[in-house]
Amino acid sequence: MNMKLAIDVYYYGTGKAKTVGIIFDKWESVEPVQIITKLTDGVNEYESGKFYKRELPCIIELLKLINMKTIDMIIIDGYVYLDKLDSYGLGMHLYNVLEREYSIIGVAKTYFHNNIAEKLYRGNSKVPLYITSVGIEQKQASSFIGNMYGNYRIPKLLKILDRETKII
Repeated sequence: MNMKLAIDVYYYGTGKAKTVGIIFDKWESVEPVQIITKLTDGVNEYESGKFYKRELPCIIELLKLINMKTIDMIIIDGYVYLDKLDSYGLGMHLYNVLEREYSIIGVAKTYFHNNIAEKLYRGNSKVPLYITSVGIEQKQASSFIGNMYGNYRIPKLLKILDRETKII
């Protein structure tokens, strides 16, 4: 099966996180096929410029709950690359941990200094999403995110994902 997995992490309290994954089958899907959650204690403190050190362990714990043989692509809330191809973001660290088996698309809502992201304008928004990728051409990744269901800047499935992370 060629399912897609979108992942987000929400931090609350002291050293706690809720990681959520939504699995869907088509870019145009209105609802996820499945929602998986994982609560984690003992989360690393935020380290400037090394966000992946905090988020990656939470994502790895969530992936242990998923039949990864059904997944062909992973979407993260963040960047694959930061300001240039040798400056790794969360997505590239995840790609390497997963032994380069899955294409990763990074969807960031905020601009990162000198990034190489594809700007994607959705709906009537004048503010872009910033798309980076590995294992798939960046323009193709941007096209996939652009084709996701919804008339607004953030696709509906990614809004569902964000909402689910905040339900504690």
